Amino acid sequence: MLLTSGQILEEPHWGGPDTTTNRKNARDPLGRRSGARMKRRELLLALATAMIGAPPSRAQQKAMPMIGFLSSTSADAYASRVAAFRGGLDEAGYAEGRDVAIDYRWADGEYDRLPAMAADLVRRKVSVIAAVTTPAAIAAKAATTTIPIVFEMGTDPVEIGLVASLNRPGGNLTGVSLLNVELASKRLELLHEVVPAPIVGLLVNPNNRNSEIMSRDVQAAAHILGLQLHVLQASTERDLDTIPAQLAELRAGALVVGSDPFFNTQSERLARLFLHHALPAIYQYHELPRLAV
Repeated sequence: MLLTSGQILEEPHWGGPDTTTNRKNARDPLGRRSGARMKRRELLLALATAMIGAPPSRAQQKAMPMIGFLSSTSADAYASRVAAFRGGLDEAGYAEGRDVAIDYRWADGEYDRLPAMAADLVRRKVSVIAAVTTPAAIAAKAATTTIPIVFEMGTDPVEIGLVASLNRPGGNLTGVSLLNVELASKRLELLHEVVPAPIVGLLVNPNNRNSEIMSRDVQAAAHILGLQLHVLQASTERDLDTIPAQLAELRAGALVVGSDPFFNTQSERLARLFLHHALPAIYQYHELPRLAV
């Protein structure tokens, strides 16, 4: 099952000793009518519930199931999402520390740490891996073909080779794609309507596999609009601090901030930079413009 733009598609094939039961649970783990729309948090929790299994009674419980929570960002930056994740687990009958344990792994924007983190979760034999962000999902997939993985990302999972197709992802992965990367071209169009600058910059993180896809798509959109697009790269805070100077040298009049988890954690820094240099910019989430007010 994959969710894109709020729509539920077909269930995945989980495999394992009881495939029929797994499929049934994955299709309707919370007793909802098949095909009904669900919120993103509900879907993730439904999938996790299906893969862990129904909460056993205390008398029957032998070992507490473990969820591996893998993210390329930081605990502080994603605190609200973790709170929602825990809240959803609680609504499904799972209390952290009572019914399930959660092993959190945060790469703090250092994507090269993710493979080792994912491998360690596999060694710990977690019941399911919740992979939050595209880099985390890629690392989780590379680490295991047997442990179920539920991902949340902004990239088309088919285009980056994560799953076979949207309606039949196959393998041991399923999850949610917000398609933020695919909307980058639309953000360029919106920015051009407000700030009709002939030269525009696109900021991407070279350590994120989606950067090539995003650069290609936005470059194509810029060509249609008759704009000159320069792709700028940043993967550290120091890199971000150099962006205004690079744009000034290129005589770029506006900036599209690409979809990337590291940039999500740097909204405050980016807002300060854009305000200080009076640089028009567009981003995927509301945090950046809110901080820039």
